[in-house]
Amino acid sequence: MAKQRVRRRFGNVRKLPSERYQARYLGPDGIERKAPNTFETEKEAENWLTLVQAEILRGDWAAPELGETNLDEYAARWIAERKLAPRTRENYEDLHRLHIRPHLGRLELAVLKPATIRTWRKRLLDSGTTEPQAVKAYRLLRAVLNTAVKEDGLIKDNACRIKGYDKYHTPERPTATVDQVLMLAGAVPTRYRALIIVAALSGLRWGELAALRRCDVDLVEGRLRVPRKLAALRNRLEFGPPKSEAGVRVVALPSLATRALRDHLTGDFVGEGSEAVVFTGGKGALLRSGNFGRAVKWIETVRAVGLPGGFHFHDLRHTGNTLAAASGASTRELMHRMGQSSMRAALIYQHATSERDREIADNMDKRIKKQQRKKR
Repeated sequence: MAKQRVRRRFGNVRKLPSERYQARYLGPDGIERKAPNTFETEKEAENWLTLVQAEILRGDWAAPELGETNLDEYAARWIAERKLAPRTRENYEDLHRLHIRPHLGRLELAVLKPATIRTWRKRLLDSGTTEPQAVKAYRLLRAVLNTAVKEDGLIKDNACRIKGYDKYHTPERPTATVDQVLMLAGAVPTRYRALIIVAALSGLRWGELAALRRCDVDLVEGRLRVPRKLAALRNRLEFGPPKSEAGVRVVALPSLATRALRDHLTGDFVGEGSEAVVFTGGKGALLRSGNFGRAVKWIETVRAVGLPGGFHFHDLRHTGNTLAAASGASTRELMHRMGQSSMRAALIYQHATSERDREIADNMDKRIKKQQRKKR
């Protein structure tokens, strides 16, 4: 007796003239679709339909043609439509142009797999791309694909889910002593002396310092208001809001920085109006990091005061944050001072230095002796 064929409840399989089998099904959107390839046996075709049905029941199904979107076009549109600071947008455009488009741009979203990403990263590193740049490119691609999965429903999975690819080792940056800060300030042209001292004792970023105006300085209370930053874009300098909402803050200054600012503001380097920019380059122009470095002969000058040749201007901010942490600032206080909205950056400065650890132990001794005296 011939075996009776059981009719499938989902999809159907038919045999083609080529002796291979084709699987078809009706999607949740009412459109009939075929498997992307044919199968050697009827059982293989039926197994494929079973997997598709399971995806639909789990709610994981996405129209296959959506994944055919080109990565280059989608990433470019993602960057253009995203709400980003001008500098961030330019950085993303550069990462896409230099590291993503040449290697992955022609691929469709659906074909991106973790193996694709591993090969891409190796190709980047082998071609001379630094690890920090490779990590930044990976993070950008992960964000783009995350939108494709969660918001646009173009693909089911994000191929950028490889452990460790979003991190790179950052060696601890050097810090300067207060004496070295003062020596550095004394070694640069007079126009930049207060800039060095304030940078080292306020925790402000370069762009925040370059955007300060007279109206932001309170010499009576020894405070700086940080309402804006100056961003260096490809073809222009542009004032804008700080890096995040936490960047809008008021920072108290040690008296050393307040005195340096007072001398600077009463000198010949700042205009009289309340909107006059506090720190400027030669001829009163807005500060550019490249022009500043050449004007002060940065590399030669930092070596002359005993700092390592790799000491950057940004390390003055690191110096100030380290000094604030060693002075007993809590994590929340450091976050405010640094203009950070997350605890991660502030926690870096919470590691105990040997000097601070010695102070803590000495204070413990004082308390112990005090309690022992009371007991006696």
